[in-house]
Amino acid sequence: MKALLCKEFGMPETLVLEDIEPLKAEAGKVVISVKACSVNFPDTLIIRNLYQFKPALPFSPGGEVSGLVKEVGEGVKHLKVGDKVFAMTGWGGMAEEVLVDARRVFPMLPKMDFVTAASVMYNYGTSYHALKDRAELKSGETLLVLGAAGGVGLAAVELGKLMGAKVIAAASSDEKLAVCKEKGADFTINYLTEDLREQIKTITEGKGVDVIYDAVGDKFAEPALRSIAWKGRYLVVGFAAGEIPKIPLNLALLKGCAIVGVFWGQFAEKEPAQNFKNIQELAGHFMQGRLRPHIHKLYTLEEAAESLNDLMNRKVVGKAVVVTSDEVKMPIYAQLESKQPEVKAETTPVKSQEMLIFKDIEALKGYVGKELGTSEWQILTQDKINAFAAATLDDQWIHVDEEKAKLSPFGKTIAHGFLSLSFSPKFMYEMFKVESAKMGLNYGTNKVRFISPVPVGSRVRMKATLKEVEDMQPSGAKLIIDAVFELEGSEKPACVAELLSVIYE
Repeated sequence: MKALLCKEFGMPETLVLEDIEPLKAEAGKVVISVKACSVNFPDTLIIRNLYQFKPALPFSPGGEVSGLVKEVGEGVKHLKVGDKVFAMTGWGGMAEEVLVDARRVFPMLPKMDFVTAASVMYNYGTSYHALKDRAELKSGETLLVLGAAGGVGLAAVELGKLMGAKVIAAASSDEKLAVCKEKGADFTINYLTEDLREQIKTITEGKGVDVIYDAVGDKFAEPALRSIAWKGRYLVVGFAAGEIPKIPLNLALLKGCAIVGVFWGQFAEKEPAQNFKNIQELAGHFMQGRLRPHIHKLYTLEEAAESLNDLMNRKVVGKAVVVTSDEVKMPIYAQLESKQPEVKAETTPVKSQEMLIFKDIEALKGYVGKELGTSEWQILTQDKINAFAAATLDDQWIHVDEEKAKLSPFGKTIAHGFLSLSFSPKFMYEMFKVESAKMGLNYGTNKVRFISPVPVGSRVRMKATLKEVEDMQPSGAKLIIDAVFELEGSEKPACVAELLSVIYE
């Protein structure tokens, strides 16, 4: 199989494309036949030995791939040969095959193409973690994105708008800023032709920005920090401009602000349960069409070194993606979205790709008492059970000790009752959306009753009915949803619950 190899540290020109032996699956790992591999800033660092992770030579760059499972190693139970997947590999992706730890491999969403699947985790995972977990961005706040036309920058623009923020996109050309506008930026700043501080002052009427997302560093960091609002949060995401800025710490004192580091890779490693929850939430947004990566260009494997050069020279807007076959084509989001039917009457939802689409909260009110639908099946694997046990600090042997559990009345481990319930946000994202909603929160239950144990490997899905819609000031509504979590092959459900959600227009 062919692979782009880094045999000595250096610039992209030093990489060589060679034929190497096909890969073999090891215990706990899978071999993926790569269809697409996105190009990310760390790829340009790792080939120069400048990144936090330092693989042994020779290796292939490329840390984010999609493809088909070719071979499954011993102990891997949640994946099988032929599955469409995407994965965070760290490196090795710019090749026809890659060997990956199975815990870093995820099933592709229904109807998702390979290019999109290879372009979501790094950008959206990083930016969602930054804005949600590190900045705790709130609806109505102002977000400044530096390097807004890059992969993570455009993701931050999209997510900021989705979370209800007023977004200021800053980039180095009007052409790049035009793409930022398409992704929802409210204001734009060309920081090569305009004064960054003066423009921020004008846009915010002197108040400053609440959150700064900085994936660029260098000379723009300090003027941006000087423009932060009281109790603002400055997110340190990366240094695409090359120089790591030296910040006068008295600015943090004077502004009462927080300078917050964002390292999504370590977050995913140290807080897997929270990271898994974020991935579920992002998956819901993708399934509802709320997020779409901007694909700059597709490169062949022979052109992969060129893709790295283009990224280093800041020619890439959004995502550059390396593909291994002519069969892998550019996604056509615009055509798909333009065909989405519009709501004909305020109280009548439209059915689109097995999803109910409501125009606004008033339309939702007209649907009270009716079924919202039934979700796809979710397999409760041992990995999911283990991750939930770690997150909840509840590692009883019946959940996590597979050998001991064989002696129990169930003959195998069983899932925590609340694990099935925890999938309710994902299930609801599959069922319906409200087009006018700027933000939605799934925040708890009024009532819940666990009925049947859920053995490992069980398939669970949710059937939901809209019970009540209550107005919330100033522009939101509380939803009460009756949910039945069906257990495949069982007459009795896993549990029944009254779920609470809030949406804001």
